[in-house]
Amino acid sequence: MARAPDLSFTEPARLSISPLPAMANKDDTETYILLLLSDSNLPTGSFVASAGLESHVKHGFASLSASPVQATVDFVRDSLGSYAKSALPFVSDAHRTVERFASCLEQEDGGEGFLQDTLDKLTELDELYQVMTLNHVARRASVAQGVALLTLYSRGFSRPPTLSAFSAKESRADESQMSRLLNQFKLKVRREEVPGHLPICWGVLTAALGLKLERAQYLYLFLHARGLLSAAVRLNDLGPYGAQQILLHAVRPLVAAETERCKILRTGLLQGSDDGFDDTLSGPANTWPLGEILAGRHDLQHSRIFNS
Repeated sequence: MARAPDLSFTEPARLSISPLPAMANKDDTETYILLLLSDSNLPTGSFVASAGLESHVKHGFASLSASPVQATVDFVRDSLGSYAKSALPFVSDAHRTVERFASCLEQEDGGEGFLQDTLDKLTELDELYQVMTLNHVARRASVAQGVALLTLYSRGFSRPPTLSAFSAKESRADESQMSRLLNQFKLKVRREEVPGHLPICWGVLTAALGLKLERAQYLYLFLHARGLLSAAVRLNDLGPYGAQQILLHAVRPLVAAETERCKILRTGLLQGSDDGFDDTLSGPANTWPLGEILAGRHDLQHSRIFNS
Protein backbone atom coordinates (compact mmCIF):
# COMPACT_ATOMS: atom_id res chain seq x y z
CA MET A 1 0.00 0.00 0.00
CA ALA A 2 1.38 3.40 -1.02
CA ARG A 3 2.35 5.72 1.76
CA ALA A 4 0.36 8.95 1.92
CA PRO A 5 2.42 12.08 1.35
CA ASP A 6 3.35 14.13 4.37
CA LEU A 7 1.36 17.38 4.15
CA SER A 8 2.39 18.75 7.51
CA PHE A 9 3.85 22.27 7.52
CA THR A 10 7.58 22.58 8.03
CA GLU A 11 9.25 25.92 8.62
CA PRO A 12 11.49 26.87 5.70
CA ALA A 13 15.14 27.28 6.30
CA ARG A 14 16.10 30.81 7.29
CA LEU A 15 18.11 32.66 4.65
CA SER A 16 21.03 34.73 5.68
CA ILE A 17 20.48 38.04 3.88
CA SER A 18 23.04 40.75 4.32
CA PRO A 19 21.64 44.26 4.60
CA LEU A 20 21.88 46.59 1.62
CA PRO A 21 24.93 48.83 1.74
CA ALA A 22 24.18 52.18 3.31
CA MET A 23 24.37 55.24 1.04
CA ALA A 24 26.97 56.76 3.29
CA ASN A 25 29.43 58.36 0.94
CA LYS A 26 28.88 61.14 -1.57
CA ASP A 27 29.71 59.00 -4.62
CA ASP A 28 26.91 56.56 -3.79
CA THR A 29 24.48 59.44 -3.36
CA GLU A 30 25.49 60.91 -6.71
CA THR A 31 25.06 57.54 -8.39
CA TYR A 32 21.54 57.32 -6.99
CA ILE A 33 20.75 60.84 -8.25
CA LEU A 34 22.06 59.85 -11.69
CA LEU A 35 19.65 56.93 -11.71
CA LEU A 36 16.77 59.23 -10.81
CA LEU A 37 17.62 61.82 -13.45
CA SER A 38 18.08 59.22 -16.20
CA ASP A 39 14.59 57.82 -15.62
CA SER A 40 12.64 58.24 -18.86
CA ASN A 41 9.41 58.67 -16.86
CA LEU A 42 10.48 62.04 -15.46
CA PRO A 43 8.02 64.74 -16.57
CA THR A 44 10.55 66.92 -18.40
CA GLY A 45 8.69 67.42 -21.68
CA SER A 46 11.52 65.98 -23.77
CA PHE A 47 9.22 63.46 -25.46
CA VAL A 48 7.53 66.26 -27.45
CA ALA A 49 10.80 67.53 -28.97
CA SER A 50 12.82 65.96 -31.77
CA ALA A 51 15.62 68.59 -31.85
CA GLY A 52 15.21 68.96 -35.61
CA LEU A 53 15.23 65.23 -36.42
CA GLU A 54 11.65 65.19 -37.74
CA SER A 55 12.36 68.10 -40.06
CA HIS A 56 15.60 66.44 -41.14
CA VAL A 57 13.71 63.30 -42.14
CA LYS A 58 10.80 65.12 -43.80
CA HIS A 59 13.16 67.22 -45.93
CA GLY A 60 14.73 64.07 -47.33
CA PHE A 61 18.21 64.30 -45.83
CA ALA A 62 17.90 60.89 -44.15
CA SER A 63 17.49 59.22 -47.55
CA LEU A 64 20.96 60.41 -48.58
CA SER A 65 22.62 57.85 -46.30
CA ALA A 66 23.10 54.19 -47.10
CA SER A 67 20.66 53.06 -44.40
CA PRO A 68 18.27 54.55 -41.82
CA VAL A 69 20.61 53.43 -39.08
CA GLN A 70 23.56 55.28 -40.60
CA ALA A 71 21.38 58.35 -41.19
CA THR A 72 20.35 58.41 -37.53
CA VAL A 73 23.91 57.95 -36.28
CA ASP A 74 25.12 60.77 -38.56
CA PHE A 75 22.39 63.07 -37.29
CA VAL A 76 23.12 62.24 -33.65
CA ARG A 77 26.83 62.90 -34.21
CA ASP A 78 26.28 66.30 -35.85
CA SER A 79 23.56 67.37 -33.44
CA LEU A 80 25.52 66.27 -30.38
CA GLY A 81 28.66 68.05 -31.54
CA SER A 82 26.87 71.34 -32.13
CA TYR A 83 24.72 71.11 -29.00
CA ALA A 84 27.71 70.40 -26.76
CA LYS A 85 29.52 73.43 -28.12
CA SER A 86 26.53 75.77 -27.77
CA ALA A 87 24.72 74.54 -24.64
CA LEU A 88 27.33 72.94 -22.36
CA PRO A 89 29.04 76.27 -21.48
CA PHE A 90 25.72 77.49 -20.08
CA VAL A 91 25.20 74.27 -18.13
CA SER A 92 28.66 74.67 -16.63
CA ASP A 93 28.31 78.32 -15.62
CA ALA A 94 24.80 77.85 -14.20
CA HIS A 95 26.04 74.86 -12.20
CA ARG A 96 29.03 76.81 -10.88
CA THR A 97 26.79 79.72 -9.89
CA VAL A 98 24.42 77.57 -7.82
CA GLU A 99 27.31 75.50 -6.48
CA ARG A 100 28.90 78.69 -5.19
CA PHE A 101 25.59 79.65 -3.60
CA ALA A 102 25.40 76.24 -1.88
CA SER A 103 28.95 76.50 -0.54
CA CYS A 104 28.25 79.94 0.91
CA LEU A 105 25.19 78.58 2.66
CA GLU A 106 27.50 76.27 4.60
CA GLN A 107 29.71 79.17 5.70
CA GLU A 108 27.34 82.11 6.00
CA ASP A 109 23.67 82.73 6.67
CA GLY A 110 22.74 82.95 2.96
CA GLY A 111 21.36 86.48 3.17
CA GLU A 112 18.96 88.15 0.83
CA GLY A 113 21.72 90.02 -0.98
CA PHE A 114 23.60 86.89 -1.94
CA LEU A 115 20.40 85.19 -3.08
CA GLN A 116 19.62 88.15 -5.32
CA ASP A 117 23.17 88.15 -6.70
CA THR A 118 22.81 84.48 -7.67
CA LEU A 119 19.47 85.18 -9.35
CA ASP A 120 21.04 88.06 -11.28
CA LYS A 121 23.84 85.84 -12.59
CA LEU A 122 21.38 83.15 -13.66
CA THR A 123 19.30 85.82 -15.40
CA GLU A 124 22.33 87.03 -17.35
CA LEU A 125 23.13 83.48 -18.45
CA ASP A 126 19.53 82.87 -19.48
CA GLU A 127 19.32 86.07 -21.51
CA LEU A 128 22.60 85.32 -23.28
CA TYR A 129 21.39 81.85 -24.28
CA GLN A 130 18.16 83.42 -25.54
CA VAL A 131 19.99 85.69 -27.99
CA MET A 132 22.39 82.92 -29.04
CA THR A 133 19.59 80.48 -29.91
CA LEU A 134 19.00 81.23 -33.55
CA ASN A 135 15.52 79.90 -34.29
CA HIS A 136 12.17 80.17 -32.56
CA VAL A 137 11.50 76.42 -32.61
CA ALA A 138 14.61 75.61 -30.59
CA ARG A 139 13.80 78.45 -28.19
CA ARG A 140 10.29 77.12 -27.68
CA ALA A 141 11.46 73.60 -26.89
CA SER A 142 14.26 74.78 -24.61
CA VAL A 143 11.95 77.01 -22.56
CA ALA A 144 9.28 74.32 -22.20
CA GLN A 145 11.77 71.75 -20.94
CA GLY A 146 13.53 74.25 -18.69
CA VAL A 147 10.35 75.16 -16.83
CA ALA A 148 9.61 71.44 -16.46
CA LEU A 149 12.96 70.91 -14.72
CA LEU A 150 12.33 73.72 -12.24
CA THR A 151 8.91 72.27 -11.48
CA LEU A 152 10.48 68.83 -11.13
CA TYR A 153 12.73 70.06 -8.32
CA SER A 154 9.95 71.71 -6.33
CA ARG A 155 7.43 68.89 -6.78
CA GLY A 156 9.55 65.79 -7.25
CA PHE A 157 12.94 66.26 -5.57
CA SER A 158 12.38 68.63 -2.68
CA ARG A 159 12.00 67.01 0.72
CA PRO A 160 8.35 66.83 1.87
CA PRO A 161 7.60 67.90 5.47
CA THR A 162 6.67 64.33 6.43
CA LEU A 163 10.28 63.24 5.77
CA SER A 164 11.97 66.18 7.45
CA ALA A 165 12.78 64.10 10.53
CA PHE A 166 15.25 62.03 8.49
CA SER A 167 17.64 64.96 7.94
CA ALA A 168 19.72 67.08 10.21
CA LYS A 169 18.58 70.55 11.17
CA GLU A 170 21.45 72.22 9.29
CA SER A 171 20.77 70.35 6.05
CA ARG A 172 17.07 71.22 6.29
CA ALA A 173 17.96 74.92 6.57
CA ASP A 174 20.26 74.72 3.52
CA GLU A 175 17.59 72.81 1.61
CA SER A 176 15.07 75.50 2.41
CA GLN A 177 17.35 78.21 1.05
CA MET A 178 18.04 76.19 -2.09
CA SER A 179 14.33 75.64 -2.63
CA ARG A 180 13.82 79.34 -2.18
CA LEU A 181 16.40 80.08 -4.88
CA LEU A 182 14.77 77.73 -7.37
CA ASN A 183 11.28 78.96 -6.53
CA GLN A 184 12.37 82.57 -7.03
CA PHE A 185 13.95 81.72 -10.38
CA LYS A 186 10.84 79.81 -11.46
CA LEU A 187 8.71 82.78 -10.44
CA LYS A 188 10.80 85.03 -12.69
CA VAL A 189 10.21 82.56 -15.53
CA ARG A 190 6.46 82.50 -14.89
CA ARG A 191 6.39 86.30 -14.93
CA GLU A 192 8.32 86.19 -18.24
CA GLU A 193 11.16 88.20 -16.74
CA VAL A 194 13.58 85.48 -17.92
CA PRO A 195 13.06 82.74 -20.53
CA GLY A 196 14.11 79.74 -18.38
CA HIS A 197 16.11 77.81 -20.97
CA LEU A 198 16.96 74.14 -20.57
CA PRO A 199 20.78 74.36 -20.20
CA ILE A 200 20.55 76.95 -17.43
CA CYS A 201 17.80 75.06 -15.61
CA TRP A 202 19.71 71.78 -15.92
CA GLY A 203 22.79 73.36 -14.36
CA VAL A 204 20.66 74.83 -11.58
CA LEU A 205 18.86 71.54 -10.91
CA THR A 206 21.93 69.31 -10.82
CA ALA A 207 23.88 71.74 -8.61
CA ALA A 208 20.93 71.98 -6.23
CA LEU A 209 20.86 68.18 -6.00
CA GLY A 210 24.60 68.07 -5.25
CA LEU A 211 25.67 66.43 -8.50
CA LYS A 212 29.24 67.11 -9.60
CA LEU A 213 29.73 69.26 -12.69
CA GLU A 214 31.47 66.53 -14.69
CA ARG A 215 28.61 64.10 -14.17
CA ALA A 216 26.02 66.78 -14.90
CA GLN A 217 27.75 67.56 -18.20
CA TYR A 218 27.98 63.93 -19.25
CA LEU A 219 24.39 63.12 -18.33
CA TYR A 220 23.13 66.22 -20.13
CA LEU A 221 24.67 65.15 -23.43
CA PHE A 222 23.61 61.53 -22.93
CA LEU A 223 19.99 62.56 -22.42
CA HIS A 224 20.13 64.71 -25.56
CA ALA A 225 21.36 61.72 -27.59
CA ARG A 226 18.82 59.40 -25.99
CA GLY A 227 16.05 61.86 -26.80
CA LEU A 228 17.08 61.86 -30.46
CA LEU A 229 16.96 58.07 -30.61
CA SER A 230 13.59 58.05 -28.87
CA ALA A 231 12.32 60.47 -31.52
CA ALA A 232 13.72 58.22 -34.27
CA VAL A 233 11.73 55.29 -32.86
CA ARG A 234 8.54 57.34 -32.77
CA LEU A 235 9.20 58.43 -36.36
CA ASN A 236 9.48 54.73 -37.28
CA ASP A 237 13.01 55.20 -38.65
CA LEU A 238 14.38 52.76 -36.08
CA GLY A 239 13.06 49.91 -34.01
CA PRO A 240 13.48 49.91 -30.23
CA TYR A 241 16.16 47.21 -30.35
CA GLY A 242 18.11 49.03 -33.03
CA ALA A 243 17.94 52.22 -30.99
CA GLN A 244 19.38 50.43 -27.97
CA GLN A 245 22.22 49.03 -30.08
CA ILE A 246 23.07 52.52 -31.31
CA LEU A 247 22.80 53.91 -27.80
CA LEU A 248 25.32 51.38 -26.48
CA HIS A 249 27.80 51.01 -29.32
CA ALA A 250 27.71 54.32 -31.22
CA VAL A 251 26.47 56.97 -28.81
CA ARG A 252 28.70 56.14 -25.87
CA PRO A 253 32.00 57.17 -27.53
CA LEU A 254 30.33 60.24 -29.04
CA VAL A 255 29.06 61.46 -25.66
CA ALA A 256 32.41 60.77 -24.00
CA ALA A 257 34.34 62.60 -26.72
CA GLU A 258 32.06 65.66 -26.76
CA THR A 259 32.04 65.91 -22.97
CA GLU A 260 35.83 65.80 -22.88
CA ARG A 261 36.11 68.34 -25.71
CA CYS A 262 33.63 70.87 -24.33
CA LYS A 263 33.81 70.46 -20.55
CA ILE A 264 36.14 73.46 -20.14
CA LEU A 265 34.04 75.84 -22.26
CA ARG A 266 32.49 78.84 -20.52
CA THR A 267 30.15 81.68 -21.44
CA GLY A 268 32.50 84.44 -20.31
CA LEU A 269 29.91 86.07 -18.02
CA LEU A 270 31.45 84.73 -14.82
CA GLN A 271 35.04 85.55 -15.76
CA GLY A 272 36.70 88.78 -14.75
CA SER A 273 38.25 91.19 -17.20
CA ASP A 274 41.75 89.98 -16.29
CA ASP A 275 41.09 86.28 -16.85
CA GLY A 276 42.06 86.41 -20.51
CA PHE A 277 38.85 84.75 -21.66
CA ASP A 278 38.79 84.12 -25.43
CA ASP A 279 35.29 84.00 -26.92
CA THR A 280 36.51 82.23 -30.03
CA LEU A 281 38.38 79.42 -28.29
CA SER A 282 36.56 79.07 -24.97
CA GLY A 283 33.08 80.46 -25.60
CA PRO A 284 29.84 78.92 -26.90
CA ALA A 285 29.24 78.62 -30.63
CA ASN A 286 26.97 76.94 -33.14
CA THR A 287 28.88 74.58 -35.43
CA TRP A 288 26.08 73.08 -37.54
CA PRO A 289 24.15 75.73 -39.52
CA LEU A 290 22.21 73.11 -41.50
CA GLY A 291 20.76 71.73 -38.29
CA GLU A 292 19.59 75.21 -37.27
CA ILE A 293 17.93 75.77 -40.65
CA LEU A 294 16.12 72.43 -40.54
CA ALA A 295 14.98 72.98 -36.96
CA GLY A 296 13.68 76.42 -37.90
CA ARG A 297 11.58 74.90 -40.69
CA HIS A 298 9.85 72.45 -38.37
CA ASP A 299 6.60 74.43 -38.25
CA LEU A 300 6.40 74.52 -42.06
CA GLN A 301 5.74 70.79 -42.35
CA HIS A 302 2.24 69.76 -43.43
CA SER A 303 1.99 67.20 -40.63
CA ARG A 304 4.04 66.88 -37.46
CA ILE A 305 4.43 64.37 -34.65
CA PHE A 306 6.57 66.60 -32.41
CA ASN A 307 6.10 70.16 -31.26
CA SER A 308 9.67 71.00 -32.15
